[in-house]
Amino acid sequence: MIFTSDKSYKTAKAIKLGNTKIKEEFKLLAKWIDNKYKVKTLNIIFDYIDNKISCPRLQICLEFSKDKGSFMNNRTFNWNKNKQKEIKNKFTELVDIENISKRSNWIHKIFGFRYNMTNLYVHFTDFESIAKIEANENIPKEKIEDLKLSLQNEGIWDIVPISSSVIYFLDTNQKVKECRDSNIHKKWNNQYFNILKEHDEFRYFKKGSFRIHLDSKENFEKKYNSNWYSYLRG
Repeated sequence: MIFTSDKSYKTAKAIKLGNTKIKEEFKLLAKWIDNKYKVKTLNIIFDYIDNKISCPRLQICLEFSKDKGSFMNNRTFNWNKNKQKEIKNKFTELVDIENISKRSNWIHKIFGFRYNMTNLYVHFTDFESIAKIEANENIPKEKIEDLKLSLQNEGIWDIVPISSSVIYFLDTNQKVKECRDSNIHKKWNNQYFNILKEHDEFRYFKKGSFRIHLDSKENFEKKYNSNWYSYLRG
C-alpha cells in the first residue's frame, strides 16, 4: 500500500467504510495482532514479491501510522525482526490448526498452495498515511488557484500540494526567514487546514500537528534550475 491507486489501499478503505470485510481466514490473526501489540489491523494480504512463488509475503495493513511505527526498530528504522518472527509463527500456527488447514474443501487447497511459510516475509503498511495523501489530492485545483490568488499580495509565488502536505513558495529566501515563525505563517497554515479538512474523510489530520512548508522561488530557480522533477526528487 503505497499509492491511492493501489488495490490494497482501495480494499482497506472499503473495509474501513464497512463495505467489505477482512477475509475470513485472516480474522484470527488480525485479532491476535491487535491484542498482542495494541494496534488496529484493517486487513491482511498474502501475496508474492515480484510475483515470485519463492518470495511469499504477508502484508499487515494497519490503520494508523503510529501503529506501523511500533513495528520498527527505533535504532535502525527497519522492521522489528522479533515481531516479524512472532507474527510468522502465529500465522503458521493458525494455518495448521484443525478448523483451517484440515478442511476437505477449497480452503484447504488454498492454504496448502498459497500459504507456503518458507521464506515468508512479514511486511507492514498503514492506511492513515495514504488516506491523508488522498485527502490532499482531492482538493480541487480551482481551490488552490483561488487561494494562491488571494495571497499574491502577501508575497506568495506558488502553492504546491505534495503528498500529504503543501509547500508555500515565497519570492525570496529572506522572505521565508521572515515568515517562518510569524503570525502570517500561522494564518496560512489555518487557511490551508480549513480547506484540507473538507476533504479529510476520516479526520486523520489534526490542526495542532498540521504544518505547511515554506520555500522560495529563489531557491527553486538557483538550486534546482526551475525544474520540478529535480525539486521533487531532491
